[in-house]
Amino acid sequence: MLEIVIIGSGNVAQHLIKAFKKSKKIKVVQVFARNKESISHLLPISKITSDYNNLKEVPVYFIAVSDNAVAQVSSQIPFSNKVVLHTSGSVAISDLDDKNIRGSFYPVQTFSKNKNIDFTKIPICIETEQETMYKTLDLIAHSISDIVYKITSQQRKALHLAAVFVNNFTNHLYKIGNDICIENQLDFEILKPLIQETANKIVNLSPNEAQTGPAKRNDTQTINSNLNFLTNENQKEIYKLLTKSIIDNGKKL
Repeated sequence: MLEIVIIGSGNVAQHLIKAFKKSKKIKVVQVFARNKESISHLLPISKITSDYNNLKEVPVYFIAVSDNAVAQVSSQIPFSNKVVLHTSGSVAISDLDDKNIRGSFYPVQTFSKNKNIDFTKIPICIETEQETMYKTLDLIAHSISDIVYKITSQQRKALHLAAVFVNNFTNHLYKIGNDICIENQLDFEILKPLIQETANKIVNLSPNEAQTGPAKRNDTQTINSNLNFLTNENQKEIYKLLTKSIIDNGKKL
């Protein structure tokens, strides 16, 4: 089995630990966590360290920390000529310390600690500065996922940006919808079948084909009525901006 060390204890790190524990090809021999108790429910305390000087020497290290900390953490690894992979969608592999073989292992998914996910269905995008290391990265990725892509740094950056739009921004719109429901004594549960159907349509239709609503129809009467109903100026600006984007997109088709 290929031995690895995971550095980090947040959402991504915890899901990677769970996924690799099920793998028959990869063995997590140690995890670095500033707070050992934060992951003590996932593996024995003896396998957790909070001291970089106590890191075990293995062929592969995963850095699953915040984007801002990736470079600093990589410089703390007390070994050289090892494979060091970060899990970020936006950090360049050149940000990693060049004393090791640098790469990225980007699972394209949203992670919450208390929400279990089937890792076999998560696309993993791999990248390394040494072509000969792709075989190792592919082995690691396929040990926990059925969907693996080899991509470039530019593609990964574009993919992360696209993910921000379809996930983070979309979720914020859910939050706005929830706020409107609360303000008007409505149960947000009413909207969940609509949310699910909207997501399901993308499986078989392109986003252009799936688009509906007053902006798509350029229904100015309904658009103005919705704007007049909104009392939150921030919500109004978001509504105007998205409506304009949908209308402008329709003009291009």
